[in-house]
Amino acid sequence: MDPVSSLLTGIHSQELGISPRQGPAELAVVIPTLNERENVALLVERLNAALEGLLWEAVFVDDDSADGTAELVREIACRQGNIRCLQRLGRRGLSSACIEGILASAAPFIAVMDGDLQHDETRLPEMLRLAKEKGLDVVVASRHAEGGSLGDWQKGRARISDLATRLGRLVVKASLSDPMSGFFLVRRQAFEKAMHRLSGQGFKILLDLFASSPQPLSFGEVPYRFGRRLYGESKLDTLAVWEYLMLLLDKLTRGLVPVRFLLFGIIGGLGVLTNLATLALALKGAGIAFPAAQALATLVAMTGNFLLNNLFTYRDRRLTGRRLLSGLLSFYAICGLGAVANVGVASLLYGKDHSWWLAGLAGAAVGVVWNYAITSVFTWRSPAPSAARKEGARQGDAAEAQRRVIDAEEA
Repeated sequence: MDPVSSLLTGIHSQELGISPRQGPAELAVVIPTLNERENVALLVERLNAALEGLLWEAVFVDDDSADGTAELVREIACRQGNIRCLQRLGRRGLSSACIEGILASAAPFIAVMDGDLQHDETRLPEMLRLAKEKGLDVVVASRHAEGGSLGDWQKGRARISDLATRLGRLVVKASLSDPMSGFFLVRRQAFEKAMHRLSGQGFKILLDLFASSPQPLSFGEVPYRFGRRLYGESKLDTLAVWEYLMLLLDKLTRGLVPVRFLLFGIIGGLGVLTNLATLALALKGAGIAFPAAQALATLVAMTGNFLLNNLFTYRDRRLTGRRLLSGLLSFYAICGLGAVANVGVASLLYGKDHSWWLAGLAGAAVGVVWNYAITSVFTWRSPAPSAARKEGARQGDAAEAQRRVIDAEEA
């Protein structure tokens, strides 16, 4: 019997210390998941022990995991009425998952924690008690408070975390010891005051909450030791770091200019440099005639812009497989029309005796806005649930293969 089946049997057979519906939940524990099937049953078992005697519910917000996470949560929910599953189709992101999970509950207090068993669930009763007794808006489980620890982190990861914390202080003025914590409790009224200002980007919802609140949040901290992942793989990668930087940028600009548009424009500027560099190489290095060299440079720049935007600007809608090719072709077509608009507006202004540089800037601005607006609708439109499922399938292949090996060995 595999570990998940064993835990399910335990949940089914034990006399739970709570009734599925003795009354409305006082505490909701929101748990965003992506391919965390191996951890779900064990986490529920630990929550049962840690929160015994409290009225609580757990809301698992699953981004359509390919490893069967949502299906397992629903199976447990059939046996334990305070376990719920919110399965999202066609969208991804830890912060946005937390926001939707909080909004799906009516509990006056909401805790957010990861589904990988690295957050210490035994701290939840103390966090709830502290919030109620002191009337706090937020209680943060901190790795840097006295008695807390990063656990078994390597020095390199600890240094990255320290740098991220320092950067986070650019947008969060509260004296949090651990603004990067993903384990915290928030009072519903405080969340609702900030929710329309949240960016929902990246994976640091606590920082987003403090930076978005229209008034300073009262907070307290409890120490905890960051645990070790038992099953599955970490979702932290270089692109997650990029999303964090975009969250900071969004808060620093106060949302006046969409971050996607800023990125699109920055990458467009890199495209101009790519165009000039390719043109120089084609003319001076390969001796190609100017019209052909300019056409080649334009093609290279547009292709580079498409790939960079696909990788960074539209990470949450990233195109893969055949959709990558069709997206590239649509990007060519849309940017080609944008170039026509650019030239048309610039020529019109120049013909009315405006300075050449003003006409050129106006044409470029029209081209950028056109390209951004139209490609966001047609090239990187929100994926259909089936496409998102296929993307998730690749991320779950490793976990699926591991389970099959375990099943084979048990057989």
